[in-house]
Amino acid sequence: MGHVQTVGLVLHPRRDSAAAIDAILSWAHERNVTVLGLREEVDRIHCSAVAVDPEELVDRSQLLVSLGGDGTMLRTMRLAEGHKTPILGVNLGRLGFLAEVDVPRLPAALSAIDEHEYRVESRLALSTVLPDGTTVTGFNDIDLARIPGERMAAVGINVEGHRFVQYAADAVIVATPTGSTAYSFSAGGPIVSPNVEGLLVGASSAHSSFNRHLLLSLDERLELDVLATSGRLAVEVDGAVRGYVTAGDSLLIKPVTAAARVVRLGETTFYERARRKLRVNGSVELE
Repeated sequence: MGHVQTVGLVLHPRRDSAAAIDAILSWAHERNVTVLGLREEVDRIHCSAVAVDPEELVDRSQLLVSLGGDGTMLRTMRLAEGHKTPILGVNLGRLGFLAEVDVPRLPAALSAIDEHEYRVESRLALSTVLPDGTTVTGFNDIDLARIPGERMAAVGINVEGHRFVQYAADAVIVATPTGSTAYSFSAGGPIVSPNVEGLLVGASSAHSSFNRHLLLSLDERLELDVLATSGRLAVEVDGAVRGYVTAGDSLLIKPVTAAARVVRLGETTFYERARRKLRVNGSVELE
């Protein structure tokens, strides 16, 4: 008997995951491994996995398998936040940064994990408390974004209790290394290795003279002040609107270290995935 006795599934809401689920169930049946799934997802696709609630899925699973893309992986990471359960990402369709294998490699990947032939990458998260008292956590980024019809985002960046810069922009972005290749990258930020421990702060479509990104240490206190000249802003967490802030509000952004653990089998590197996903085909050669 291997090390894994219970596997939990998290599914993409729309993509066809039948082939991947069949591969997992077949592998599990041969090894007498229990397969769990979220109740609403199992009921939707009539899967034979045991239907459970999110809390039970995380508590009982020794391995979580995310079937989809980076969005599904981020949702799985949020479910598993604070637990040591490793997460295997399986691509269903487009190449992602976080997923590790495609469906044809899934049985071999499960066997490798069952025999402890893998490593994990710990992933940093961001947390803040909204003005209404709600705590939100993101693994990619937390953004203060302009709402259509409202004035632009005017946000003061305070580091260690001191104002460093005031951004006037369409959005102000605080990103983890995981999120460096998402919204932060589209706003001109750098690609950051997931092994770096730091926070990126930058602006999208900055209207101010300072439009550079900052890289902060995890032990530096970061606060975002919504300035008097700002419009009402949406607080987006991993791309989803979770609340709103207005002039006078302030958000303390806290890092959450080792908030999730992603399985790596050594078949590809972060830089190989980045080259393919971002279509980095080479550099200019001087003649």
